[in-house]
Amino acid sequence: MTLATLSQVLQPALRDGYAVPGLVCLGWEDARAFTLAAQAVQAPVILQAGPGARAHMPVAVWGAMFRHLAASVDVPVVAHLDHGHRMEECRAALDAGFTSVMFDGSALPLQANIDATAAVVALARAAGASCEGEIGFVGYAGGAASAGTDPAEAARFATDTAVDALAISVGNLHLQTDEGAGLDLDRLRAIEAATAVPLVIHGGSGVPLAQRASLAANSRICKFNIGTELRQSFGAALRETLANDPRLFDRIAILGSTESALQDRAEWVLRNLGAAGRG
Repeated sequence: MTLATLSQVLQPALRDGYAVPGLVCLGWEDARAFTLAAQAVQAPVILQAGPGARAHMPVAVWGAMFRHLAASVDVPVVAHLDHGHRMEECRAALDAGFTSVMFDGSALPLQANIDATAAVVALARAAGASCEGEIGFVGYAGGAASAGTDPAEAARFATDTAVDALAISVGNLHLQTDEGAGLDLDRLRAIEAATAVPLVIHGGSGVPLAQRASLAANSRICKFNIGTELRQSFGAALRETLANDPRLFDRIAILGSTESALQDRAEWVLRNLGAAGRG
């Protein structure tokens, strides 16, 4: 069994200058492809089940699947709940065998976010798991606007919650389908000066690839969440499969045909962040 907590993979990344991707999973095919990618390049990997995935399939099934996949390889695999908005969601994930939970209280007032996150940290620690929190608000492409992380608030939040990882808002956006303008490096450096915890970037697909690689090696960003670009790879592979044979109807054959492209892209992501060979 190669299950690991978030802290167990991020602390070496912080020490040695690389980042581990949090790969957004939507089903069996992508979760297996991402696990095989990690094994192929000998990298740690974080398999994530977000709100959409949990609405599609129960959290207990995700936990069992992630644990099964971790047992099939010899590199560290984190079973991570992404964007848990209630303690009950985080408790259910821990009961299902997740080794890490993200409590997202970013829409709450600062003290309420601190209090709620600290309670989830305590819950996770009691289960031998890790907890990620968020300060500031990461918006959505074409949707809710971001509220940048205040460095002083980040310092207070990190100290008062004792989170294992801190998601921050520094120009990143969820669901970007193309590279954005890049992260706000001045704000990032101010947050780094005020905190000591590993930092997390949600919406990593929108960060320019060269900047992503540079920050993985030269900042305290130890985790980039990657989802949109992987879903784009899935969509392209699916369209190609159906265009090549419009008569296909078998679900397993159709979805299975996407796994090679997903694995290739995941391997590229792992290499770009410097995680290859770190498993």
